[in-house]
Amino acid sequence: MATVAKDFSIEEKLAAVLSLQKIDSKIDQLQTLKGELPMEVSDLEDDVEGLQTRISNVEQEIKTINEYITSRKDAKKDAEALIAKYEKQQDNVKNSREFEALTKEIEMQHLEMRLCDKNIKDALVELQEREQIKLQNVNLIDAKREMLEQKKAELDKIIQETEAEEKVLETRSEEAKEKVDNRLFEAYERIRKSYKNGLAVVPVLRDSCGGCFNVIPPQRQTEIMQRKKIIVCEHCGRILVDIDLNDSVTV
Repeated sequence: MATVAKDFSIEEKLAAVLSLQKIDSKIDQLQTLKGELPMEVSDLEDDVEGLQTRISNVEQEIKTINEYITSRKDAKKDAEALIAKYEKQQDNVKNSREFEALTKEIEMQHLEMRLCDKNIKDALVELQEREQIKLQNVNLIDAKREMLEQKKAELDKIIQETEAEEKVLETRSEEAKEKVDNRLFEAYERIRKSYKNGLAVVPVLRDSCGGCFNVIPPQRQTEIMQRKKIIVCEHCGRILVDIDLNDSVTV
């Protein structure tokens, strides 16, 4: 935050905020080199995490289906055992009523066996579908991971190339902020946040605002060149400086 106490002239105030703008613009340029990579890396990390969760859920579903198939196979074996038991009992029945009752039990167990076979068949179809879904997601997550590694490598390379310069500029930006008038600094911060390119202070170029490119009236341009008051563009609200001051301030 700016802490300027001395009563500087308007020209000095403009030069100070212009210097800050140029330093911050250089930082913005370094950030631009990274482009969409940070966001792409973050999105890919989210995709990988989401796919891993999906694969885990499908694996749990596969486990549940396999357990169900095992239970139905066991039920079929139980039915087969009961059929063998009832058929053996039929050999020792004392009357037709007992024989008919055992016959009905045997029929019921045969129905149970057929139901088990149907349940197993349906479950195997569902199991195959889940296995296919898992394979698709495994292939997709492998592709996402490969892409993520490539994007991370690109981003790491840019960071390594710009990290030292960025740190120096950030230090200079903090130092420059201390030289900017408090009210002017607050306006600068507010305007800067309003535009994607971060330009809050711009020169008059070819009779136009260097930010929005709307024409600046001649009388207004004269006032800007006199540097006796802070003038903003009536169209975009950016702080305006004349081209000579802009060229004289270097960072």
